Amino acid sequence: MKDVKILLVDDEQAILQMLEMVLRKEKFSNIYTATNGEAAVSIIKKYSPEFIVLDVMLPDTNGFELCTKIREYTDAHILFLTARVSDFDILTGFEKGGDDYVTKPFNPLEIVARIKAYFRRQKTNHSQSRTINKKIHHFQHFTVDEDAGELTVRGKVVSCPAQVFLLLVYFCKNVNRVLSKEQLFMAVWGYDHIVDDNTVMVHIRRIRERIEPNPSKPVHLITVRGLGYKLVKEKVR
Repeated sequence: MKDVKILLVDDEQAILQMLEMVLRKEKFSNIYTATNGEAAVSIIKKYSPEFIVLDVMLPDTNGFELCTKIREYTDAHILFLTARVSDFDILTGFEKGGDDYVTKPFNPLEIVARIKAYFRRQKTNHSQSRTINKKIHHFQHFTVDEDAGELTVRGKVVSCPAQVFLLLVYFCKNVNRVLSKEQLFMAVWGYDHIVDDNTVMVHIRRIRERIEPNPSKPVHLITVRGLGYKLVKEKVR
């Protein structure tokens, strides 16, 4: 895990230095920094980082728009740093392709904890994929292939961000079971703190937009009021 590549993007040198120092104390060695969007994209093209910490306010671009551009090159996990805490701003970050967010001011140890949790989950998921025979999940009009990292809907491969795909896979492994937000958050994000409703809800919606005939009236990934969510498995004809 210590050999993973991490990119920190922020126009405040003090924040970059603080985060880099804490990460190096935790033995992370492949750390890259950028103070603007142009430098960030250049680093991504050259080094292909696996985790990106991205500030929303940058001197040459908006972090949300930069996220859209980044997604042209990589499916790396993107964590937003933002002082903008409205639901609209947070939802915008997810819609642009972000996976998580932390609001400023923040404790750098929380960033480190989230990075560790992400790669720990990645390692666990990879280990499980080698021991579980059922790696392809067939539904009536869509298929989830864990090994290929692909969601196929009505015969066509549908683009699916990494964190959204991991959440969908978790539902597939627990089909017809009601899963609480707490279970989903711990299983997919792996953080040991209060569940973030926005994070879970937005990722649920992103799954529905891909697999539901009408995302506003879901029939496959349904809400069980007061309990959580359930992926319903119909009989394959």
